[in-house]
Amino acid sequence: MILEKKRRIEFGDFQTPDTLAVHLCEHLYRLGLRPDTIIEPTCGVGAFVLAAAHTFTDARKVFGFEVNETYLGMLRARLVNDPVAARVQIEHADFFATDWEAKTNAMNGRLLVVGNFPWVTNATQGTIGGKNLPVKSNCLGFSGFDAISGKANFDISEWMLLDVLRWLSVRGGDVAMLIKTSVARKVLAHAERRRYPVMDAAIIEIDAKKHFGASVNACLLVIQLDIGVSASYDYTVFKSLEDRQGRRVGHRYGLTVSDLDTFHACASLVGQSPQKWRSGIKHDASAVMELTRCASSYENGFGESVELEDLYLFPLLKGSDIGSNKEWREKFVLVTQRTVGEDTSPIQSHAPRTWAYLQDHADQLDARRSRIYSKNPRFSVFGVGDYAFKPWRIAICGLYKALKFRLVPPMDGRPVMFDDTVYYLSFDTEDDACQTLAIIESHNATDLLLSLIFWDEKRPIKTSILNVLDWSQLQEEKSAIAVTEKNRSSLPMT
Repeated sequence: MILEKKRRIEFGDFQTPDTLAVHLCEHLYRLGLRPDTIIEPTCGVGAFVLAAAHTFTDARKVFGFEVNETYLGMLRARLVNDPVAARVQIEHADFFATDWEAKTNAMNGRLLVVGNFPWVTNATQGTIGGKNLPVKSNCLGFSGFDAISGKANFDISEWMLLDVLRWLSVRGGDVAMLIKTSVARKVLAHAERRRYPVMDAAIIEIDAKKHFGASVNACLLVIQLDIGVSASYDYTVFKSLEDRQGRRVGHRYGLTVSDLDTFHACASLVGQSPQKWRSGIKHDASAVMELTRCASSYENGFGESVELEDLYLFPLLKGSDIGSNKEWREKFVLVTQRTVGEDTSPIQSHAPRTWAYLQDHADQLDARRSRIYSKNPRFSVFGVGDYAFKPWRIAICGLYKALKFRLVPPMDGRPVMFDDTVYYLSFDTEDDACQTLAIIESHNATDLLLSLIFWDEKRPIKTSILNVLDWSQLQEEKSAIAVTEKNRSSLPMT
């Protein structure tokens, strides 16, 4: 049982229900796809192979490839006495060891690649010791901090689809693949960067909970590639197979836009935020660094009662506090530095009890896995700078499915800190904070931000989106209106 579970995780094994495969193939037929040859590179027990063979009756050949011999045996049994069997050819094949370019070059006519690639990430593969991976390479081009901090973690289906697009881009053809919606967007962005000959594309959302028992946003990604035509990289997102209208999505100014119509109406605000949005404190040791104030001491995440100086303790609001508008819960965080890379040894003389506490928990702090800690002074934190110690804040939680900003005043006489799921602007005065909040909550500002957010993502609100809004333009507009109104009020009455 344990080995079977590991195998399912390794291969991202979510077999497509037969009824869903039939509905999707029929939808592709209604879209006008008319392949001469169909291939399913990871066909499993053959749901898409059979559905495609029965739906696209003019297709000369349907190929099913699969690494699992047991599944191939089950598919062979399903083909017995099925009239489509004469047009179906199945082969044992490992996707990552197959020369797909050579195989597809030998296939004539219009090609359709259809199926359901594994829903698993390379990080998960590493955790379980899985081997169902491409040869290691910097295939997505991440470098520096992005690679170290985990951005280089990618879905195996993403790599596989990019490979499919690579070999289809030189001959043309269609792709229809069940994948996570977030992966579909990445693949379409990659196709645009590589200038692949995309004629049309669509994301058709499906109910993954209903069909696969998986709590993930998933879709059927359809991409049509044609050599010698003018490429188009905008695409339509449909909420279901029954949705006939959809909304147009695309890329503008290097941004992925979730609603092109709304974006175009307020694109004049695209630029650079006058103040950079920052993320909260990163320490990766909440049980040590986050404490709750009790009667005459503090309690850490281990339930230990400790007495510390106030010098390095700051009020803390977590992402859940910001997202749900909770009051401060007397929580604090240890901030050991004022700037990134600052020497932490002065804590020993300035706050000896705090230093002793850090020494007592050095094993946990030294065991923090990220390389950013090993390259910096002992007990380091990140997300600090002059901005982190200004008294007034405008904050928003990146994980919540709402564009809801919050004004945060100083608490307990000190500036409030956040965890790293929170993004914020900081100000010296309450007036500056309130005026800016009114501007970024204005209709045009929120429209622009909403047009860039994909709510199905794990962290839909990002600094890369917030920092695109140049709210200084609205600030200038507001100032101009105020001056005009003042001038009008000073006109003599007639």
